[in-house]
Amino acid sequence: MTGRKLVWGFILLAGLAAAPYLTVLEQPFISDDYLQITLGRQYGATEGWSALAADPLYRARSTSLVLTYWTERLFGFSPLPFYLSALVLHVLNTLLVFLLTARLGMGRRMALCAAAFFAIYEGHQEAVMWYAALPELLVFTFALVTLLLWSRWLAAERRRLPLYAATLLAFVLALLSKEPAVAVVPLLAVLSWNQRLAWPWITPFALLAVGYFGITYAGRETHQHFGDGAFSLQAPVLLTILNSLGSLVWFWGLLSLVALVAWRRLRDSRVVLLALAWIVIAFLPYSFLTYMPRVPSRHTYLASVGLAWIVAAAFLAFRRRFQAARPRLAYALVAVLVLHNIGYILVKKRAQFLDRAEPTEALVELARQAQGPIRVRCFPYNAGAAHLAVEMRLGRTPELIWEVTDSRFTRACLEEAPSAVAQGADAAGGL
Repeated sequence: MTGRKLVWGFILLAGLAAAPYLTVLEQPFISDDYLQITLGRQYGATEGWSALAADPLYRARSTSLVLTYWTERLFGFSPLPFYLSALVLHVLNTLLVFLLTARLGMGRRMALCAAAFFAIYEGHQEAVMWYAALPELLVFTFALVTLLLWSRWLAAERRRLPLYAATLLAFVLALLSKEPAVAVVPLLAVLSWNQRLAWPWITPFALLAVGYFGITYAGRETHQHFGDGAFSLQAPVLLTILNSLGSLVWFWGLLSLVALVAWRRLRDSRVVLLALAWIVIAFLPYSFLTYMPRVPSRHTYLASVGLAWIVAAAFLAFRRRFQAARPRLAYALVAVLVLHNIGYILVKKRAQFLDRAEPTEALVELARQAQGPIRVRCFPYNAGAAHLAVEMRLGRTPELIWEVTDSRFTRACLEEAPSAVAQGADAAGGL
């Protein structure tokens, strides 16, 4: 691939990565986005870093909080710049998939196909469409930069310490993005499987990961996820990985695997084995959760690189098999892949995210018009999210009378409370 073709390839990948998510730029904030921005205000500036370092949960989200702080500082408080920053990261991550795939010796054609599928794949859309999932994008960015630098360091004729130091720095930034960055350590070993002399150089990465976990565990008394039961060392890890693997490969991955087996593409077996190892390793840090039998979609962002490799290998095999007899079949398959994934995001997932934003949007609108307290029933989010939404959007603390009912939300679940009801609730300590 010539330099000009490479530039056009990058432009194509950037367009594919942006296409499913351009409508997100018009999307309102979702409940947890307000907390993300609040934490950015609290911890993102340099004067807040010491407090951030002492927070056992959010110091592992440091890069996202700093980015959130500067996004608001530079562009103000509105959804557009925040969603745009997430979209730019997704475009960057798509290009990183191309670079890593090519760097691993799979070829630029394979790299282009894998990155293109990753760009449009609907399964990890939550990581891009939900601003509060920003840590997923950033841990991916720094994890792939770490692996790219590591592969360059491995390929160098002399082991250059500056390049090795840059690799360690990228890994530290990954650890400061989210806990699953520890998966980078076994991925380094996988990428170095045929260069055992390099294995001792993985030791500093492993020590950083162990120390990182140790510091987190030492703060378990004040760490939210050690107390809320979301994660447990007794979780059914193997079952969660198997469920997550099945969900991830359905159905383009499964179809691709069947095709590769049926066509006896033994030359692609290395790619498939690498892809499956990547997926399992990427899922492992998330597999200690207890509230779901599989990894949530936003957490599949890193694992979907493995899926992209499988689909790309099958597509290239399909293209070679039918290129002479039916050359247009490959173009038809590309059209189906693009329409299915982008269409699913634009039609179904966009509607779901608008529904998720509806409760806080309705509350803010009512608070803008209300003259007094507001009675809140069947609200699907917690009281903190409701208060933050009104405070940050309208600049005032709302008076909310909270009524616990079911979580099926409609605008009828919000109404301005009569003053007599408000006084009674206030006297009884109900506000």
